[in-house]
Amino acid sequence: MLVGVAMLVATGERAAPGQTPDGVDVVRDVVYATVGKRNLHMDLVRPAARPDEPMPVLVYIHGGAWREGSYHTDLLYPFAAKGYFSASIEYRFTQDAIFPAQIHDCKAAIRFLRAKASEYNIDPERIAVVGISAGGHLAALLGTSGGVVELEGDLGHPEQSSRVQAVIDIFGPSDITTMIADRGRRLGPVSPEDELVGGPVEEKLDLARKASPLTYVDATDPPFLILHGDKDQVVPFVQSAKLHQALRAAGVDSTFIRIRNAGHGLGLWTYPTLPQLRAMVMRFLDEKLR
Repeated sequence: MLVGVAMLVATGERAAPGQTPDGVDVVRDVVYATVGKRNLHMDLVRPAARPDEPMPVLVYIHGGAWREGSYHTDLLYPFAAKGYFSASIEYRFTQDAIFPAQIHDCKAAIRFLRAKASEYNIDPERIAVVGISAGGHLAALLGTSGGVVELEGDLGHPEQSSRVQAVIDIFGPSDITTMIADRGRRLGPVSPEDELVGGPVEEKLDLARKASPLTYVDATDPPFLILHGDKDQVVPFVQSAKLHQALRAAGVDSTFIRIRNAGHGLGLWTYPTLPQLRAMVMRFLDEKLR
């Protein structure tokens, strides 16, 4: 799945594994919150030459069905090279804690960055979030649930806001209550959605609604860019269509890009106009955060 999003969001050549490109500075494993005895980390990727003005921020949330994946990635290097202070965040997986632990962690990461705004020379009023698949779900939920107290959690810097100013949602689920029905099947005996809410979704509908970005859509939501392949067999295309329609109905600035004949993750390799999509992502960020 990370390969697919790299094709979408990178704007230049990817660095070789373990290699940091010129003009980019990486700080690994910064602790942004602690849960019990466990530290939660983020990697920071920023321009090597610090600008005088506070930088806009891009936060990346990886995919992996809420149960796997890594926040260590080179996907943010091109954004840092173009002046974005970027962060890739760790969050708890469903084998460790069910929802709302995942969104609590993401909101804590946003609050941490705001608390460090002066130290990092970042603009706390220009924070965008991008996520793929399960990360797209969490990015969208950050976007629609600003001000929803029950999803804030109590990890670190409660004096700071967890709102974001722009969202890029790449084939993320928007309605957990209908994911299995929309797909027409479970992914194995237990689907990732079941694991997210701690049991069969049909028996956990209240929590599934709370976990759904669609639940919280209102006119105060930030601009969205939503991308989804129309041959996706993992996260149904209709999930993004419903979110886009709800956002537009609420008067929110939402752009929905249908990626024709593309599947989930690696299927995006087959799309013939990826350079245009890459340019669109950067243009969206520049328009909303510059």
